[in-house]
Amino acid sequence: MWVLLIVLVIAGLWVVGAYNGLISLKNQTVNAFKQIDVQLKRRHDLIPNLVNAAKGAMNFERSTLEAVIQARNQAVKVNASGPEAMKEIGQAENALTGALTRFMAVVERYPDLKATGNISQLQEELSSTENRIAFARQLYNDTATQYNTKQQQFPTTLVAGMAHATPTELWEIEAPAERAVPQVDLSGR
Repeated sequence: MWVLLIVLVIAGLWVVGAYNGLISLKNQTVNAFKQIDVQLKRRHDLIPNLVNAAKGAMNFERSTLEAVIQARNQAVKVNASGPEAMKEIGQAENALTGALTRFMAVVERYPDLKATGNISQLQEELSSTENRIAFARQLYNDTATQYNTKQQQFPTTLVAGMAHATPTELWEIEAPAERAVPQVDLSGR
């Protein structure tokens, strides 16, 4: 009788521990996503300033500026959806990254524009923000992978339903341009 009671208590404590572990990882995943969201908001706030600083000198590059603005607006709209819309957020952010890459390439062709303090400072801030976004995405993917793995491991999988645990999508690169290896030429020609 005592042995059965001890086994039931141990099993009950294990269920509580597994449940709390899943909930903790779920909350860490949500927090990690919110960190991405904070950095994306910073990025979205910097872009209009960068575009406005470049506008005057780049009147004939209007399509590039408009592409950046449109991609930014789409990304802001999709980000409001939250972590459950990870695939849509990723697609919108990849489109924005592509537009920004084209924009930065155009800025590089204008030495006078590049020499302006505002443009250089905004480019530096944007570069720093991109690094923060990359770090936040890595943290999110690490946490989401732990959460997904814990859900699938036996015997925790028996408790996953009670914790309303569902697999979380990882942040993935979908744009071929982001997967491409950059070409570096140090020959000095």
